Amino acid sequence: MLTRSPRRLPLRAQAILFQVAVLALVLVLATLVSTMVLRRDLEQQFEQRALGIARTVAQREQLATEVSSTRPSVDGPVQRYAAQVRHATGALYVVVTDDAGIRFSHPTPSLIGRRVSTDPSDALAGREVVAIQRGTLGDSARGKVPLRAADGRVVGEVSVGIDIADLNHRMWQLAGLLALVAAAALALGSLGAVALARRLRQATLGLEPEDMADLLREHEAVLGGVRDGVLAVDDRGRVSVCNAEASRLLGVTISSGVPLAASGVPEEVQALFTAREAPAGAMRVVGERVVLATRLPVRREGRDLGQVLILRDRSDLDELGRELEATRALTDALRAQAHEYTNRLHALSGLLHLGHVEEAQGYLDDLQDGAALGAGVEDPYLAGLLAAKAAAASESGVTLTVTDATWVPARLRAPLDAVTVVANLVDNAVRAAADGPARPATVEVTLVADGTDLLVHVVDSGDGVPPAEVGRVFASGFTTRAQGAERHGIGLVLARQTARRHAGDVELVDAGGSGHGAVFRARMGGVLLREGQAATRGHEELT
Repeated sequence: MLTRSPRRLPLRAQAILFQVAVLALVLVLATLVSTMVLRRDLEQQFEQRALGIARTVAQREQLATEVSSTRPSVDGPVQRYAAQVRHATGALYVVVTDDAGIRFSHPTPSLIGRRVSTDPSDALAGREVVAIQRGTLGDSARGKVPLRAADGRVVGEVSVGIDIADLNHRMWQLAGLLALVAAAALALGSLGAVALARRLRQATLGLEPEDMADLLREHEAVLGGVRDGVLAVDDRGRVSVCNAEASRLLGVTISSGVPLAASGVPEEVQALFTAREAPAGAMRVVGERVVLATRLPVRREGRDLGQVLILRDRSDLDELGRELEATRALTDALRAQAHEYTNRLHALSGLLHLGHVEEAQGYLDDLQDGAALGAGVEDPYLAGLLAAKAAAASESGVTLTVTDATWVPARLRAPLDAVTVVANLVDNAVRAAADGPARPATVEVTLVADGTDLLVHVVDSGDGVPPAEVGRVFASGFTTRAQGAERHGIGLVLARQTARRHAGDVELVDAGGSGHGAVFRARMGGVLLREGQAATRGHEELT
């Protein structure tokens, strides 16, 4: 029985937390990296904006002349022009200096005429500079360009700054948008993790991995310990379970996941899965074994999950049954003979006692003709079987006749198998004759020894085999009789399998017609003892 060990947190909950944690970490890292990239891009945009404004200011024709020819002044033309540009562009400041770094313009008038707080040497050397720097007005994105006279001489610099506060404001707006997107992605991912965990719970029937491992071990132990073969297929026709006993009975090794049609399973077993009515205790011959088959559907919550076929080996029981049948045939024949001999002796004694000698002589002649049923059959098992089957046939209204061509002068080496073949052919013929329209109903049996081979020829007076069924006569489970008897449909299959084990066969020689029913012929190689061999060897199977 499956028992759950205590644990702190179910695996599905751990899986949800792990997935959410990983997703959150990825989103946080992605947001940070994106924020850094966006800030760098914004800084570059602000720097280029400041540089563009500075270039525009430096290209004013009069500006270089005014810086070279005038002195710094709060009301000077340079300050007025710089103020106009600053108000028009929204820049934090527009500062114009001479070649000594003295300011000619500044948003703070008191700083005009003073040297700039940052190093102007790069711009005065003729190079453009962009940077994020701190000045008298705080941090700003700066663009510095040289101010050139008409002859190309550097006479000063133009420095334009964009307030970094604007950049931070834009940065926080974009960061907020990224955070919203990340939160939405985290929520969606969390929902997906929960849905996946719920689907996993449904697929595993609520079992944890430890439970499934325990269940698998128990499953393997049970399947390996049972003496029945278990063959299961899923709803798509693929083999899902095949234990060792099933592989032994079927004679094939099947891997899980292989389609049943391509697994090598015998066709008669595959037919059990497709039969309209699920077999319950149906007997089938698989290879050289007789199995009892039961098919069970597998369903859960109204959904078809597949089918399970349980195969039970009946070969040993069948062997014992055939052995019992052979022994019973002999004892029944001896019992019948003893009873008949007693009756005949009483009748003969009465005739002689009354002086009816001629009648007694005629009675003896009739007895001699009647004793011909087992004439020509040396083996007591065959003779007893024929006598017992004749009595059983008589009860069914069928006359069993052993033809004059019968000649078996040797004892049987394999009486069990020989009785199986002869008994099944005779039983099949007796049933056909009893069910047929011909009257009197008859069955003719001919047994002939061919060296150590035994030839069997059986003819009945029944309807024969329908032409459409000729090809299915030796199929496992085939019968023309009404269903319901346990062993119907396996007699001919058993007879053929047994004969083939002795290098022989059972054949339908004639399906019927022309005044007779079906004609079956069988050959069994090496089942008779050679001349001079001890008769006791013929009974090894039963001793």
